[in-house]
Amino acid sequence: MSHPLFHSHDYKGEVPLHEQYGPEARYAVEAEALLPTTKHELEIARGLALGLEAAPSILDRRIPTFSRGELPHFAGINTFLKSFYLEDVHDVGQFDVAVFGAPFDGGTTYRPGTRFGPQGIRKISALYGPYSFELGVDLRESITMCDIGDIFTIPGNIEKTFDQISKAVGHVYASGAFPIVLGGDHSIGYPTVRGVAEQMGGKKLGIIHFDRHVDTQETDLDERMHTTPWFHATDIPNVPAKNLVQIGIGGWQAPRPGVKVGRERGTTIMTVTDVVDMGIEAAAERALEVAWDGTDAVWLSFDVDCLDAAFVPGTGWPEPGGFLPREVLKFIQLIAEKPLAGIEVVECSPPYDNAEITSLIATRVICDTLGCLVRAGHLPLKQATS
Repeated sequence: MSHPLFHSHDYKGEVPLHEQYGPEARYAVEAEALLPTTKHELEIARGLALGLEAAPSILDRRIPTFSRGELPHFAGINTFLKSFYLEDVHDVGQFDVAVFGAPFDGGTTYRPGTRFGPQGIRKISALYGPYSFELGVDLRESITMCDIGDIFTIPGNIEKTFDQISKAVGHVYASGAFPIVLGGDHSIGYPTVRGVAEQMGGKKLGIIHFDRHVDTQETDLDERMHTTPWFHATDIPNVPAKNLVQIGIGGWQAPRPGVKVGRERGTTIMTVTDVVDMGIEAAAERALEVAWDGTDAVWLSFDVDCLDAAFVPGTGWPEPGGFLPREVLKFIQLIAEKPLAGIEVVECSPPYDNAEITSLIATRVICDTLGCLVRAGHLPLKQATS
């Protein structure tokens, strides 16, 4: 039974099906039958036009000589989900969604390597297609998406890098495209939020933050590091601390100064045990209520280390006892039942990864967020606001 806060995604009876499917599978099989294939056909035609007709021995004449599109997954230039590469960022507003990297690990206090996060995420994203069976969504048919490359970060200067990130995020957000930021360490949480907040004309922004660490102390090692973004983000006048919700906090890596700041500022924390005991739907409802209380938009910040260390070896501060993938993905899907201002995925460190599984979960979080925003009618933004 669906929770009353969230949309019901049930079989509608528009496509005849037998009774042996499970409820979710029945919905998914019907949804696939109702999805268009128009954009896929255009992609195939474009591939043939730009990539030459295949050699005579190829029986499937929809295959070009040069790979131009989704297939084969192991070929081509790695943009995120093989989306269109947009070199001129002045044109970003022509797309519904814009993906870009913030390759920076100058805020790291232990294991570096997250500067390679955008590359790692893009690389494994080629494994995915645009269609999700369970969600009943085909991103290719629903939205236009581009990859605009990476922000020019400054390795030796965290404050100049913050300024670059805020300008980049603000530019994308103001264009009307939905921003997806590939981190990077979690210090980028401050400038990404600042970039959005500065474009909101004083309207208020809430934050939903998945992590094992509070990241709310003022400084670490005498600087604004990846353990400090939410202290500084909630110093921004239109980003109230009471609308910061932190999900998954726990373990032996939560510095006491950060806990003290959260207590004094009235932030909300839900541990993994809290979420499991409450149930994911009830926990998601509470997170949304707090983040949206008196705000006009909500930013989603996802740190991969909120998952148990077994599932995310490629991160700087792995901690046992975190979420299982199916738990956190369900939570993310419910969060995306309401609109979002954008999303960042941080702390993916490919040099420490094993079989690219950390980059894969980062990709999956982004895809599920987009899919659920589409399914709930929040993307494309032009459609949602018309």
